[in-house]
Amino acid sequence: MRRMNMSTSQPGTEIGFTWPIRVYYEDTDAGGIVFYANYLKFFERARTEWLRACGVDQNRLAGESGAIFIVRSTAVDYRAPARLDDVVKVVSRIERLGRASVDFAQEAWRDGTLLATGSIRVGCVERIALRPVAIPPPVLAALRRGPGVNDGGMSTDND
Repeated sequence: MRRMNMSTSQPGTEIGFTWPIRVYYEDTDAGGIVFYANYLKFFERARTEWLRACGVDQNRLAGESGAIFIVRSTAVDYRAPARLDDVVKVVSRIERLGRASVDFAQEAWRDGTLLATGSIRVGCVERIALRPVAIPPPVLAALRRGPGVNDGGMSTDND
């Protein structure tokens, strides 16, 4: 796995977003620890909530522009186990923001212990043909601004 660069060289990379996730029984394996693939689910939930906090409504985006986000690639490094009832805090940052893709750096933490890191590339595609398309300008602006700022554009929850 390539080392994640948490630099601030790209717009939005300095903006981190933290989302807490409680570990449920269904998340664990026979040994009582979080099944490794579930970290990808945790990272997905945190990215979705990050987009929502940026004002991006993915259903509305798909309906109005035909654009959807899909995961193109992932790499995860596991460091320590999470267990039943733990609260895992997932930190998400943009590592690179391209014309049609976003690279996220994500970390899962429990009480100051780093559990896992992930590099996830998400592509913007046309929902029918699944061909790459440019991220719509209002969404790109929201991603650059980061969580908590809403301009009332096409991709927001609050219209």
